Amino acid sequence: MAARSLVIETSTPHASIALVGPDGRIDQREFCSDRNHNALLFEPLRELLGAGPALELVLVGSGPGSYSGTRVGIAAAQGVAIAMGCPAVALPSILAVPSAKNGARCLAIGDARRGSFWTARLADFRLLEDPALCDAEGLCAAVAQAAADGLAIFSLEDSARFPLPGELLSRIQHEIPDATRLWQAWADTDARTREGWTAEIPQPLYLKPPHITPAKRPWLLRTY
Repeated sequence: MAARSLVIETSTPHASIALVGPDGRIDQREFCSDRNHNALLFEPLRELLGAGPALELVLVGSGPGSYSGTRVGIAAAQGVAIAMGCPAVALPSILAVPSAKNGARCLAIGDARRGSFWTARLADFRLLEDPALCDAEGLCAAVAQAAADGLAIFSLEDSARFPLPGELLSRIQHEIPDATRLWQAWADTDARTREGWTAEIPQPLYLKPPHITPAKRPWLLRTY
């Protein structure tokens, strides 16, 4: 019996999951996913999986975006993959927006909070670089250069939060990734990129290295 694929995208509050059938038909469900509603993932997940053929793959969006939402999506993807005996693969959520359709060159920007921002260039259904942090001046320079290069510029957040002059602010499209477009990004990218994603353990696309708090009394830690 032919297998199916599950796709989970929860990097923004406008979350979605999709089931891709053996014939390529896609059934997508949308729901709210923020800190108070992350559990809403499980009802549409139950409905989509139902009693059907096994899964051959679980895809999940890795952000950048809501850290809480992304972690919940990745945890759910890993849980389903373990239960189904199939791989779970994470790929950047920012590939799953209208501006990135057809492999178009574009610039993604976001608010990294505390006066910092991030930028990332995309093309050919993949990231050309990891998201890079910058200050307001660096953001302005990156957006101005992208506009001069004729790139589409988008953000997963409202553009009003960016300290940019009006002519640059007007270039930014507010776009939301979804599970169907995440599947399309996976299907359209090259085999080498897919292999790279598959080889990695699913985790959020960090803008900064994960913070580890050193033990205050390290002599109490046991070593073996």
